[in-house]
Amino acid sequence: MTSKSKELFARRRRRVRRRIDLTAKRRPRLSVFRSSQHIYVQVIDDAQAKTLAAASSLEKGLRETLKTGANKEAAAAVGKLIAQRAKEAGVTTVVFDRGGYLFHGRVKALADAAREGGLDF
Repeated sequence: MTSKSKELFARRRRRVRRRIDLTAKRRPRLSVFRSSQHIYVQVIDDAQAKTLAAASSLEKGLRETLKTGANKEAAAAVGKLIAQRAKEAGVTTVVFDRGGYLFHGRVKALADAAREGGLDF
């Protein structure tokens, strides 16, 4: 990433986080991190500063079934897994934090799978 693209990414991240802070109303935050090879997601309670549930494409059960951790299928599998784990932790409503990533591709696939899994956002 060039310095200009890093700056734009940071600007988008700040804008998304500010909007989440204004509208969250004490709901946990579903935070997404997307690397070039994997995708990671956490359900975070910002009031208590605790992670309630987490999932990634690096987990052993998913790695064995997925060809790679860097495609929409992997993101969808992680989305279903985080929805299941969030429900086990007693969380049904979250606010989606896409970070500085565009709501497209892997991020959208993860969000759609989490919604199908029962998370409301």
